[in-house]
Amino acid sequence: MTPSNPLTDRLSIQPIIQAPMAGVATPELAAAVSNAGGLGSLGIGASGVDQARAMIEQTRALTSRPFNVNVFCHAPALRDAARESAWLAHLAPLFRESGGEPPAELDEIYRSFVEDDIAFEMLLETRPTVVSFHFGLPSETRIRALREAGIYTLATATSLQEARTIQARGVDAIVAQGFEAGGHRGCFDPQAEDERLSTSVLVRRLVKEMALPVIAAGGIMDGQGIRSALALGASAAQLGTAFILCPESAANEGYRSTLKSERAEMTRMTSVLSGRPARGILNRLIRHAEATPEAMLETTPPAYPVAYDATKRLNAAAAGLGHHEFAAHWAGQGAPLARELPAGELVNRLLQEWRDAT
Repeated sequence: MTPSNPLTDRLSIQPIIQAPMAGVATPELAAAVSNAGGLGSLGIGASGVDQARAMIEQTRALTSRPFNVNVFCHAPALRDAARESAWLAHLAPLFRESGGEPPAELDEIYRSFVEDDIAFEMLLETRPTVVSFHFGLPSETRIRALREAGIYTLATATSLQEARTIQARGVDAIVAQGFEAGGHRGCFDPQAEDERLSTSVLVRRLVKEMALPVIAAGGIMDGQGIRSALALGASAAQLGTAFILCPESAANEGYRSTLKSERAEMTRMTSVLSGRPARGILNRLIRHAEATPEAMLETTPPAYPVAYDATKRLNAAAAGLGHHEFAAHWAGQGAPLARELPAGELVNRLLQEWRDAT
């Protein structure tokens, strides 16, 4: 039973999309989801172009089904040496606890797709069935070129205004990301006012006012959640946290153990880990970074992804000592509902639950 709508008909999929989850999604995960009838995804925003090409080719070797490739479209970081130095000073006690000193400087570790000509050409050459955009949009020229190459395009919206921009720019479908969602919030401008709409409210508003198919994302963990999303008018549901415990994901043992523990009950939307709002499981780094002393009230994280470089360096040092209290364990508010199943089995379970609920 596949719902007939422009998105599922075009892609010949069941209404389940695995979120891209850069750093967690693997070719094995994406292929398993696609082979089970959903739409698997790769997140290449944190990968070099050669690595991204290899991931796409490996996924294509594992499945003949459609899959999605996601890119980051953030504004390049505005560097502020004083702000970065102050942030490193704020994190210095944690670096020392982990056996070292903070780095002298930070790097802009991810290049935005909006200025990456090589990544753009690579996608035109490899032609994945779907390309999706997060944190904003590339130029209308690039979107048109991807679509003319036969690629179906998606873009994340956290508000009606962003959805209108997506539709005007010529994208094929909208991922409606509610505030419950884990990982990075896809807002175009992290400094803009955020109404923090729930998935259900955002989906209803976009379905009512947009002409494009809408994909519900945020807090969806089981077939009942998929049914609710489709009942609200969504063409499909995107799930991320639900797939982290699959053996095909790249989540390490620390991540898996945390997600399976009582700590999964407490997630936090915060900018301190990466410089952009993102929801993860509460840990000591978040508590420390958000507890700015009175004398440092002006201390704020550097711009994304510069702040993320500090977090990754700190976590690498701590991991060397065997603890993961400083890792970014991204997870949505539905985290306690995560199940440890092979990805294909999980998709089949989700489909059965959805059918049983209808």
